[in-house]
Amino acid sequence: MDVRMALVCLSGIVFSLIGSTALTGCGGSVHPHAATVVASTDVWGSVASAVTGRHVSVKTILSGADVDPHSYQVSPADAAAITDATLVVYNGGGYDRWVDQVLAGHPDIKTVNAYTFLGTTNNGAQPNEHVFYDMTVAKSVATAIADRLTTIDPGNAADYRANTAGFCRGADAIASSEHAIASTYPNTSVVVTEPVADYLLQASGLVNRTPPAFTSANENGTDPSPADMAYVLNLVNQRQVASLLVNPQTSTPAMNALQDAARRAGVPVTQVTETLPNGTDYLTWQRNTVNQLLAALQSNRTHVRN
Repeated sequence: MDVRMALVCLSGIVFSLIGSTALTGCGGSVHPHAATVVASTDVWGSVASAVTGRHVSVKTILSGADVDPHSYQVSPADAAAITDATLVVYNGGGYDRWVDQVLAGHPDIKTVNAYTFLGTTNNGAQPNEHVFYDMTVAKSVATAIADRLTTIDPGNAADYRANTAGFCRGADAIASSEHAIASTYPNTSVVVTEPVADYLLQASGLVNRTPPAFTSANENGTDPSPADMAYVLNLVNQRQVASLLVNPQTSTPAMNALQDAARRAGVPVTQVTETLPNGTDYLTWQRNTVNQLLAALQSNRTHVRN
């Protein structure tokens, strides 16, 4: 073997060793930058990013208010992102059903399903799927993400745990603000256009006087019945409620008319969205929503109780 041939062989051996090291790392685990987390919406993408920090990239499929997660039809590219992910974080409960449809054919993919962290209801009814307004669920999701990543990337486990602890402290502070509302405004009545923030209302001790058929109609994109509309308008016009909670991402003539009536009657309007406002993360979004609700209650001098 001449000198040139020997050098070629040696270079091949060195290249193979470098490639092997890059793929496996010193301890034989997955290289941290090879791991990817895919989240169904920007809400859960923000929670995942709070846990992963700089170690793992997070891809969010749906962001902003232009697409409804309930009715979204998954694209081939998004389906591929889910099947290629190291970890998939999604809402569950039928909110982002398209994720379940993709995962059905790939049972080995590690997942965190937020809806599964809800407790059971006393009457056996299907719990509300908007679990991102439940601080306990959000903390459970963050903890579950950290648990999964610790097994995938043990070298950065301490950072994942520390990031999760910080997130949970922020969630606890928001929960304390909700409990403060419950103490200051016990059993205060409100009406809502959709059942988006039910968990926020429960934690804040507020009474939702909206007919279920009214909110169901709005959520399904249909007009509420004239009787239900008249009932809610009467509550607002007679100032029998302390605030009207609206989802600004769903706009219909009937809901616009209800908001106009609230403004004329002096009933404060509180916005409760399903996705993150631009430039905010999960905790900022939730904190701002609670503060807005508190400001509405404070500004309404007549707090109606049942």
